Amino acid sequence: MTAEPTAPAAPAAPPTAPAAPTDGPPTERTAVRRLPDRGRYDRATIHAILDAGFIAHVGITADTPDGPMPVVIPTAYGRVGDTLYIHGSPASRLLRTLKQGVPMCVTVTLVDGLVLARSAFHHSINYRSVVLFGTGVEVTDPAAKAAALAAFVDHVVPGRSAEVRPTDEKELRGTTVLALPIDEASAKVRTGPPIDEERDLDRDVWAGVLPLALVPVAAPVPDPLLAPATPVPGYITGWSRD
Repeated sequence: MTAEPTAPAAPAAPPTAPAAPTDGPPTERTAVRRLPDRGRYDRATIHAILDAGFIAHVGITADTPDGPMPVVIPTAYGRVGDTLYIHGSPASRLLRTLKQGVPMCVTVTLVDGLVLARSAFHHSINYRSVVLFGTGVEVTDPAAKAAALAAFVDHVVPGRSAEVRPTDEKELRGTTVLALPIDEASAKVRTGPPIDEERDLDRDVWAGVLPLALVPVAAPVPDPLLAPATPVPGYITGWSRD
């Protein structure tokens, strides 16, 4: 799990109240119906999954030349407390649509392993995922906006924002930041070995789990313009996602 960044000033309250608190019972939209025993509704699990990832897929219904259509856009995100932040260019269709109060569905998925069974049918994946529903609120206060953008950097590489140049006024004006309360959300988790049928247990074929993780594949590659004596920070050489 990544380190908790310093929280920016709280954004304005969302225009509509959430259907239920995250730690409460699931809502009609968040209840896990397929294999419900894998559902999780506590904040600790939801926050931990969000902290371990940094790419979300945001789904909306958007107006297109062919009429309203579902659109899903991948984007980076950051979490501070009970708020998820997304950002991008003011020209982004996704952000322009969300600023109008259009409901969104945000999903984050982490793949932990390939589950290899004795039959093709029972192959699976060990994973952790979060589904979050809500309506975003634009962050307009410059100080809160700058803090949210710093939190984006620290969400991906903890400790980085303290070393780099902060976002300046021009960059703030050229960036839209939206805050989404983590109120109506659920997690779904699969762990463990394959679930084979008894008739297949004697098959002479390997079965088990191939663990997977997001790790650097090589040593950090310096920018060609970097001064040769510049050391690689420990937060980069030791980077990992739990």
